[in-house]
Amino acid sequence: MPVKTRAAIIRQQPTDGFEIVDIELDDPRQGEILVKMVASGLCHSDYHLLTGDSVPHHLPMVGGHEGTGIVEAVGPNTPGWEVGEKIVFSFISSCGKCRWCAEGMQNLCDLGAYLMRGSRFDDLDSYRFTLPDGTPVGQMCGLGTFAERTVVSVDSAVKLPADADLEKTWLLGCGVGTGWGSAVYLAETRPGDAIIVMGVGGVGVHAVQGAKHAGATTIIAVDPVELKRTKALEVGATHTFETIAEATEFVKSITNGQGADKTIVTIGVVSGQDVADAFYSIRKAGTVVVTGITPESEQSIPISPLDLTRYQKRIMGGIYGGSNPRADIPRQYAMYRAGQLKLDELVSATYDLDDINQGYVDLLDGRNMRGGVLHR
Repeated sequence: MPVKTRAAIIRQQPTDGFEIVDIELDDPRQGEILVKMVASGLCHSDYHLLTGDSVPHHLPMVGGHEGTGIVEAVGPNTPGWEVGEKIVFSFISSCGKCRWCAEGMQNLCDLGAYLMRGSRFDDLDSYRFTLPDGTPVGQMCGLGTFAERTVVSVDSAVKLPADADLEKTWLLGCGVGTGWGSAVYLAETRPGDAIIVMGVGGVGVHAVQGAKHAGATTIIAVDPVELKRTKALEVGATHTFETIAEATEFVKSITNGQGADKTIVTIGVVSGQDVADAFYSIRKAGTVVVTGITPESEQSIPISPLDLTRYQKRIMGGIYGGSNPRADIPRQYAMYRAGQLKLDELVSATYDLDDINQGYVDLLDGRNMRGGVLHR
């Protein structure tokens, strides 16, 4: 029988905040699981839904794409899954069959094309959530973790050990892989590198951790928020600055005028000028990794094509940090258990579902590092 639950949705864009509503949830079909949520991350990407910087294909939509939970029901003919198992969501599904999955690039799985559709990936006219009046409701990234219960494809779920602390490990579903992978996989940080991380919030702070793990000797965290700069120092940054201009001046002063080996852009809302600033912070043959989200209206980067050519610089985009969630989430969980990856220290505030909008106010005001909703 369909399940009734509560969820945080948006009905239009832009909007002032999420609306808490009663909602009905389908039974899981083949290849799907019903999950009782334990924790949901308040990622800046979901705030982009409120502002309209990210445009879904369907409204209304349940927000949330980062979270953990416990399996309550398994769809028919869905082997390998059991009631009671603990899971963390991967915000990008991985089918394991397309070219990109086969080549070890699960972050580029073809299912990613449907992240903002809100419907089932294999039936684009079918929605798992419904309002009491029968209106279909989409799911952010096919997940909708801002609900007390959700139904998802098993392609979007990764199992965790039975003793996993689900109130902390929700960070593994987006922020960790996106930031850590941006430094380790996409920027290809090497021992001795000088790395700049622009924006050290919930994603950038993990880029700092990744750069440290990869052996960078100079890790410069850039953020106007003092709390975030302080946390960056605690997880591996060697220097902090409020602006990229200050960071660029400093890194050139210690590299004979050359600049950073790599600059990773993990600002919450990225502009073309931010990318240009990163471009001019790197050395010859350096790399800029653009991980933060830009509004769809942003269409240009004010750089000199001549400088791009004659200094052999590289600008590359990055989604999910180039991570392979089915391999990397268990690996990062093992690092966390071994004390090599900090998670507990970065969850600075938790909220009830009814207080989700206050959580985003606190995020924007720089009062929390990473906030989460606990579904009690």
